[in-house]
Amino acid sequence: MPELPDIELYIEKLDERIRGRIVRDIRLGNPFLLRSVDPPLTDAIGKAVTGLCRIGKRIAIGLDEDYWLILHLMVAGRLKWLNNKGRIGGRNQLAAFDFDCGSLLLTEAGTKKRASLYLVRGQDQLQLHDPGGIEPLQCSFAEFLERLQSENRTLKRLLTSPAKFSGIGNAYSDEILHAAGLSPIKHSRKLDAAEQRRLFDAMRQVLEDWRDKLRAESGDRFPVGVTAFREDMAVHGKFGKPCPVCGAIVQRIRYKSNETNYCPGCQTGGRILADRSLSRLLKDGWPLSANE
Repeated sequence: MPELPDIELYIEKLDERIRGRIVRDIRLGNPFLLRSVDPPLTDAIGKAVTGLCRIGKRIAIGLDEDYWLILHLMVAGRLKWLNNKGRIGGRNQLAAFDFDCGSLLLTEAGTKKRASLYLVRGQDQLQLHDPGGIEPLQCSFAEFLERLQSENRTLKRLLTSPAKFSGIGNAYSDEILHAAGLSPIKHSRKLDAAEQRRLFDAMRQVLEDWRDKLRAESGDRFPVGVTAFREDMAVHGKFGKPCPVCGAIVQRIRYKSNETNYCPGCQTGGRILADRSLSRLLKDGWPLSANE
């Protein structure tokens, strides 16, 4: 799923292309993409783009008269910019947003179509789409601590909660916890003052570094190859590979469709965390340490 650094880059590049431009047409390749009926989608036609913003992992495109197009890409949704009017064809192409300068194509890989589009009017309706998480790159340390200690949850679960922190998902939470040297299953109210500060600093550093890195890689081009698995990541998607910091083999915890990656050397004192399914299967044969 595209997260804060990816969404911010999408918004920057869209802002350069469509701010002040007129919406000429919105063509739906899949009618189930649209999740709102009032106001009708046709109300957006002919309106000029007034600005863009991020709401959690959503992209909000502001239009004249306080209309807002809200795109949630979910796991497999991606955006592609075309300098001319693009044709919608194939099951993965969900919609095309035509402007007087080109077209924005929304695609979604896979058979489960989870991406969504809303048209709303007014700030009150726009805010209904905000899950409530604070902005990781704008919040103070005091605001961070308030969210961190509001519930006694595992750090992985807390960081990825959209109601606590805006825009952080599975990939960057793994990278943040590795940078902070903290176990993904440690509980938020169990952190000492030094660990709290490390987590705060790591959150900001990881998100800023990746935002700047993706921006540099993209240059003047519209983002392509947006993915949750990047070669330069330390632990996310690196199960079975050596940690770039200590050399320990990256491990994982799998639950349903989610996977957490971590380094036992950097984060858990060498301990191998129980995988909910595999450790139950192996029982006494489950290794407790990286050496085993």
